[in-house]
Amino acid sequence: MTYSYPPPDIAGRHSFVELDFERYPPDEMHQRATEFYESMKGRRSARVFSDEPVPRELIDLAIQTAGTAPSGAHHQPWTFVVIGDPETKRQIREAAEAEEQQNYEGGRIGKEWRKALEPLGTTAEKPYLERVPWIVVVFEQRFQRTATGEKRHNYYVKESVGIACGMFIAALHTMGLATLTHTPSPMAFLSRLLERPDNERPSILFPIGYPEPGSVVPDLDRKSLQEIAVDYPPS
Repeated sequence: MTYSYPPPDIAGRHSFVELDFERYPPDEMHQRATEFYESMKGRRSARVFSDEPVPRELIDLAIQTAGTAPSGAHHQPWTFVVIGDPETKRQIREAAEAEEQQNYEGGRIGKEWRKALEPLGTTAEKPYLERVPWIVVVFEQRFQRTATGEKRHNYYVKESVGIACGMFIAALHTMGLATLTHTPSPMAFLSRLLERPDNERPSILFPIGYPEPGSVVPDLDRKSLQEIAVDYPPS
């Protein structure tokens, strides 16, 4: 039986274009993959940022790259809110620190979690939220509203937004910017502060800029290939 894509009944009702795919020689594939891996291997989460300005068009390019991510039913259930206003950044810092105080000092997270965070040297203090030139908050669109106000269900929202955020991080690193995946918990204050509609829920907050010269990061190892990949059936 021959598989046909798209099925004739669907092809007659929707628009399709030829797949734009460039195939590389094996040696070039290996070189491109190695170069990308070596670049991404140098990616680290910064927690001390410079206040040096970053052109807004770079943030927009990273968001456009994130927007190429696959998504459930191609509904693209994400909103990237870009904040450069100093007063809004101050309010975000104050609200985030208030939530983190409850986490670190108010007993909202357990001893095991606090112990796991110890090697990272993190605290409730988040001064970088005011210092960075840009903050981008990514919101999940739990559902969408049509032009007539009707609800339209979104599919695989968390998975879709997660992939888009990964591509956003890769784009920022590739262009030479640093960021951090900050998820103050709970995050509802971001919906209120940024006046987002009821179909959206905050997912990740990204402070974006250049690392402060001389800043340090935890000396951590990443798991090896053998620790994160397995063959099936086992050899």
